[in-house]
Amino acid sequence: MTHPLPGRRLSRAAIGVLAAAAMTGLASMPAVAFAAEPDLGVGPIAPITGAHPGSGVDVPFSVLNKGTEDVDKVWVSYSVTSGLAAADKYGNCEYHTEPSYDEAPEQSVAECAFDQPLKPGVVYVPDKPIGLKAGDNALHDEVNVGIDTTEPGDSDGGGSEPVPGTGAPLKLVEKGQATDKDRADHDKLYSIGEVTTENTADFSLTGAELDGKVGDKVTASVKFTNKGPAWVYRGLDQSATTVDIRIPEGTSVVKAHDYCDAVSKTHYTCGTSQAWVNKDGGETYPFVLRIDKAVEGAKGKVSFTGAERSFDKNPDNDTADIVVNAGAGDSTGGSSTGGSSTGGSSTAGSSTGGSSTDGSTTGGSSTGASTTGGSATDGVAAQSATGGDLANTGSDSTLPMVGASVAALIAGGGIFYAVRRRAAAGSN
Repeated sequence: MTHPLPGRRLSRAAIGVLAAAAMTGLASMPAVAFAAEPDLGVGPIAPITGAHPGSGVDVPFSVLNKGTEDVDKVWVSYSVTSGLAAADKYGNCEYHTEPSYDEAPEQSVAECAFDQPLKPGVVYVPDKPIGLKAGDNALHDEVNVGIDTTEPGDSDGGGSEPVPGTGAPLKLVEKGQATDKDRADHDKLYSIGEVTTENTADFSLTGAELDGKVGDKVTASVKFTNKGPAWVYRGLDQSATTVDIRIPEGTSVVKAHDYCDAVSKTHYTCGTSQAWVNKDGGETYPFVLRIDKAVEGAKGKVSFTGAERSFDKNPDNDTADIVVNAGAGDSTGGSSTGGSSTGGSSTAGSSTGGSSTDGSTTGGSSTGASTTGGSATDGVAAQSATGGDLANTGSDSTLPMVGASVAALIAGGGIFYAVRRRAAAGSN
């Protein structure tokens, strides 16, 4: 997969207008000879290890003019992921932040103008390595260095306004004539290096305890949280982690979360919405379950699987339970009732009669009202999960038709990310 240069991005509309103008202009121009385009490249950035939160990180790089003519001026841009920040702000650079977009996390960007010629066939390096600092959340971070002969354009991604650096300017100095290996190594306009900081991230799981009767539908909201201190970034198109969910005996899945894939009727694996997770971030996976029969001590399991987690030094919260406390109930009737254990309201409608009744359960008391509709619709299965860490959720609410329609529209918005993350989780 290609990576964008770390400079500011032109809007898609502007690119389209420029392309159309260029095509129109070319069609009306006579044939002329054009000067050869500059052929520039950035060399590989060796991985950097052993950094510590709060410590400085020096990042060397090299650039090469592989053409046959001098290049009078270049812009070198470098960006870093959120665990790193600029320690030195050079006078010939401007600094801004780019928010997360598409598959890329938030980045801090520097764009540096070098108003000096680059001779052909000569390798250049900065007069001093790029000065960075590892933050308290640093773990596995990236540095992206790019070169261009065009000044970076404005951002269309809502980034901050650029701020000029106030320190001494960064300069490029000659390292020596390029070898064949140098030319092969400087084959792209950008290079990505990895910076590893000695830090930890505590991945934690929270299960659920549910109360209900046979025939009830209840929601188990399993939660994954990164308690930090480090953020975790896996790289493009990967899930930050994978959560393994085993459904309790005596229950069946009415609706699984969109980020989850079924391995079997009682076994699911769940991915994450992005390839990274910040401190205090994570995912909530609501599962709507039906209590099919009362099984004493029914308990499901939640655990981590997939990519290694050597950064997680606390195994005590790596597993959790889904507990179902089911009463005998009436499993033959056509209705399902349930109440929220958190003090919310619940409703239930008969699926066989010509009218439906609903009741609000608050502190043990229940009231009901008759509806005039010709049939009752069970809205629980279409309920949109709202997330949240519900350790004891009780039974779901049966939604009115309007609520169910709104929930369906909201759920549809997550399909794109759901497909991608389910595929990511399934590959682990």
